[in-house]
Amino acid sequence: MIAVTTAEQQSGQMQARSGPPGLGSLLRPVRARLALAVALQTSGAVAGVVPFVAVAELGRVLLSADGGDSERAWLVAWVAVGALMARLVLLLVASAITHLADIDLALDIRRRLAAHLGRLPLGWFDETGSGRVRKAAGPDVAAIHHLVGHTFTDMATAVAVPLVSLGYLFWVDWRMALLTLVPLAAGLAAYARAMSGYPKIMRDYDESMARLSGASVEFAQGIAVVKTFGQVGRAHRRFAEAAEQFATDFRSWVGQISKATGVMELFLSPVAVLLWVLTAGTGLIVTGVMLAVDLLPFVLLGLGLSAPVLSLGYAATRLRAATEAARRINEVLTVEPLSRPASPQFVADTHVRVHDVRYSYDGGRSLAVDGVSFELPPGSVTALVGASGSGKSTLARLVARFDDVLDGSISIGGVDLRDLGEEQLYRLVTFVFQDVRLLRTSVRDNIALARPEATDAEVEAAARAAQVHEVVAALPRGYGSVVGEDALLSGGEAQRVSIARALLADTPVVVLDEATAFADPESEAAIQDALSNLVGGRTLLVVAHRLSTIAGADQILVLDDGKVVESGRHEELLRGQGAYHRSWHSYHA
Repeated sequence: MIAVTTAEQQSGQMQARSGPPGLGSLLRPVRARLALAVALQTSGAVAGVVPFVAVAELGRVLLSADGGDSERAWLVAWVAVGALMARLVLLLVASAITHLADIDLALDIRRRLAAHLGRLPLGWFDETGSGRVRKAAGPDVAAIHHLVGHTFTDMATAVAVPLVSLGYLFWVDWRMALLTLVPLAAGLAAYARAMSGYPKIMRDYDESMARLSGASVEFAQGIAVVKTFGQVGRAHRRFAEAAEQFATDFRSWVGQISKATGVMELFLSPVAVLLWVLTAGTGLIVTGVMLAVDLLPFVLLGLGLSAPVLSLGYAATRLRAATEAARRINEVLTVEPLSRPASPQFVADTHVRVHDVRYSYDGGRSLAVDGVSFELPPGSVTALVGASGSGKSTLARLVARFDDVLDGSISIGGVDLRDLGEEQLYRLVTFVFQDVRLLRTSVRDNIALARPEATDAEVEAAARAAQVHEVVAALPRGYGSVVGEDALLSGGEAQRVSIARALLADTPVVVLDEATAFADPESEAAIQDALSNLVGGRTLLVVAHRLSTIAGADQILVLDDGKVVESGRHEELLRGQGAYHRSWHSYHA
């Protein structure tokens, strides 16, 4: 991991104030190669116009009043052949450069995303959801691919071909050249008007796609939980609402694109351009303004003007899509990472101190934790209780440094968490939360996540202690079975795998957001037995949703609106006739 220097932090703050950087910042590593490819593509496009000019000139030579100049005719023919060969070579080289640049850029972006995501606060992932991250690393990088691999060179062709063609046509007859521009000007004006609302429609479409992706993942991953608690209707409704919104935005996007494409095709289709050129040219010939032989260049090259302009319209659409994709990628890349100490300190003991901690999800306007202080002596059990939204889960996650405190400090062995190296911190603290997250890899690798070097015997011992060995042994490939493929675990079984992981990590401090909250009755007893093995001899901070599970805790902290309103042992709090007393008797009424 790379330490974040003060200069880097200041740079990140400046970016946060001015907004995320744009498409140019992502393209910087391949900018020189793109410029070279565009230059080659432009030269190739110009070379591609030469054969059409040659055919037009050949026609004018052969149809001239003196019967034509054979030497000039052969010269024109050989120039056309040479131009075709040059075009082939130039376009092949340009395409090779852009596609190699695209591969390098996609790899660079994904590496940067992976490295940056590894430095972000763990709490950011809970707030953001998986849909946004997946879209940034997948479809958004693919949108950049189209831009680098095709769009810039397509735009070079779309600009070079009309300019060179028009230069030649104006040299032949400037009046007819001006008339040839009429359908192009009308088509571009109509297209610009049709696309006036496109940026907002595109943003709405992208946002609804990200919401649908996130809702799909969450619905699929949480189906066991919502079915257990009879919330299938609510979960399905949330997914259905996301799908309906996506359908609405998709229809708007398709309608806008279809309208703009229809307008372009109406004005710039070869048939429409040919009809216009022949009509206008006939008028000039009949009136004696232009010779009939001079109409040939406009028939040949006039038709060729529309295709590049249509291509320019499509390229502009892809450019807008890539710009929006770059914005989303940069939004992820500019999220401020957790600070890293330049010189990590080392702890002398595992005494945890929480001192006057304040934390806010919205930058300080509303405090989720407000002035909380307590200590976790080594080997003790501390429980956090309170109503939903009181701040207990937030506080537990701060002890595991899912985010940094807004004010105050959390320390282990006298060392602030912000002065500990990440690897050292997670050798000291592990956590087991309600929302189990297992990787799509083998069960063995999931258990050995904190200690990849662990032996098979150690992994199995942790699984036995977590009451999950028999479940794993019955899988098709045992510990080699892959989660989500041939290891289809229930919520309670997945929770016991996460407890086995914590057991193998063997950290002195464990943060536990009550693991049995979503467990079925059959699994709850096994999870409780596994937790008994986990907490033995360790410092435990537990978020309690059921008061009966923490009656034996060394200290109980009662939270309300982010503040500690009561603290003590179970018996003391019952005698206090306060919030804990009322909750206990309400629970056992």
